[in-house]
Amino acid sequence: MRDVPARAVARVGSGGRPRLPRGVRARRRAVRVVMAGCALALLPAAWTHAVAADRLRTTADAPPAEVAVVFGAGLWNGQPTPYLATRLDAAAELYHAGRVKVVLVTGDNSRREYDEPDAMRRYLTGQGVPDGRIVSDFAGFDTWDSCVRAKEIFGVDRAVLISQGFHIRRAVALCRAAGLEAYGVGVPDEHDATWYYGGTREVFAAGKAALDAAFKPDPRFLGPKEQGVSRALGAQTD
Repeated sequence: MRDVPARAVARVGSGGRPRLPRGVRARRRAVRVVMAGCALALLPAAWTHAVAADRLRTTADAPPAEVAVVFGAGLWNGQPTPYLATRLDAAAELYHAGRVKVVLVTGDNSRREYDEPDAMRRYLTGQGVPDGRIVSDFAGFDTWDSCVRAKEIFGVDRAVLISQGFHIRRAVALCRAAGLEAYGVGVPDEHDATWYYGGTREVFAAGKAALDAAFKPDPRFLGPKEQGVSRALGAQTD
């Protein structure tokens, strides 16, 4: 067995682990690299906060808009999760207050046994929102897809977006990047494990959001234009 060069030994600690940088300069350099990396990682989140800063409202002071967009948030045994139910409650409140005329529910229906939009529709009708005032987007696979499809497929130009506080800023930023005049209603949420997970996830999701806003990729499924929103608005004024 050949002797290990002394230079290599100096670079390795016990157990073959690399030594920490020696000397004040080296340690300062390492700290600066770490800090720069953290700052770069947080830039997209800072962007979503800046874009949405003056666009966040409550159900009490949301601006009038023809359309409210409710983003899917999962199902439990075919029913909206508590987080999704809270979003839908806010949409029903806005509708009954006359602040919106139509509710566009956007979610995942990529497989037969999982249908977010229909579950959302059933919940809203149970809250007294007429079925004819609810429009379903079955290909809202993520926030960017939902925003682009609202604009390009359903012809929505202005909307009130409804989601939890940890998500609403990203939703507003992406919908604005997609060409919508968007305002956000961040609904109350319980600070449980899901909330902490959602908040942590947003740091990473903001990076994808920044790339989506910059490069504007097509949604996973675009498809032909649909007249659901215009028909619902027409029925509203008949």
